[in-house]
Amino acid sequence: MSKLTFFNLRHVYHSRQFISRVPQRAVHITCVPLLETILPNLPHVICLTEHHLRKQEIENVSIAHYTLGAKFCRQKLKHGGTSIFVHESLDFINIDLQSFCTEQDTEICAIKLNLPTISIYIICIYRSPAGIFTLFTQSLDNILSQLYKPNIEIIIYGDININYFDKNCCKRQQLDVLLATYNLTSTVRFSTRSFNGSVTAIYNIFIDISHSDKYTLGPLINGLSDHDGQIIKLKNTNMQKQPHETKIIRNVNKRSMEDFKIKLSYEIWENIFGGNDVNDMFNNFHNTFLRIFYSSFPKKRIQAFNTKKTIVCG
Repeated sequence: MSKLTFFNLRHVYHSRQFISRVPQRAVHITCVPLLETILPNLPHVICLTEHHLRKQEIENVSIAHYTLGAKFCRQKLKHGGTSIFVHESLDFINIDLQSFCTEQDTEICAIKLNLPTISIYIICIYRSPAGIFTLFTQSLDNILSQLYKPNIEIIIYGDININYFDKNCCKRQQLDVLLATYNLTSTVRFSTRSFNGSVTAIYNIFIDISHSDKYTLGPLINGLSDHDGQIIKLKNTNMQKQPHETKIIRNVNKRSMEDFKIKLSYEIWENIFGGNDVNDMFNNFHNTFLRIFYSSFPKKRIQAFNTKKTIVCG
């Protein structure tokens, strides 16, 4: 596995009734068809949304060579839920986002993947069509604000129930503006669901813009669900050991300067102009300015070799 590979899928199980009736020791059987559809190239990470399982059930799901890295399970309502399975060869830690979760509005879980040259936050999220969109964007903004660091990438996977085929959709536009603040862009340009003759793209994967032309993405039509899966491969993520000689630069060019100006223009600055304390107003301005600056001018780690050529790792 030389390229960092992710697999995103909804409803991996054949039916909701099947899951609710099988003994816990037999849950692993339902994952066999899932793996057969992607063999022989197993992904590094598997993200699942709407698994429909309770906490004790998801913890008993067994996928060969994978570890359950993170999960969210509903306690009051039925169905829903998110989970992330990580290949046993990778080093990761669980990120506790339980305090940000609300059933239907924001069902989210995350891990921090520690690679030789970079760390990546992987977020798996589900938003129900019945959920409140403003609560979803507020929670997502709070999470990203807490996790965002210029030297750590963020990748978001999930079922957000926003049709990205509809360019005039207000929810899509609002979400794009929010994610752009954190240097994230959408990738899915194909149908993720076909129903009664209509096609939609309510699934998406959001990655750092530094990977905008350095990935491959495709659908996985497997018959396990009414929604298709997606497989993405990040080409410039080094899975090998880091050379000793490295240096860090910041990406400043005409495009990043324009991006910086646009993001500044999107800011409303309510927490600055609406304040009374000069120190608080300055600190709020400084924090917002730096967040946008780091987003528009991300750091890059340059690997230096004895030859005059260099390789940039995202």
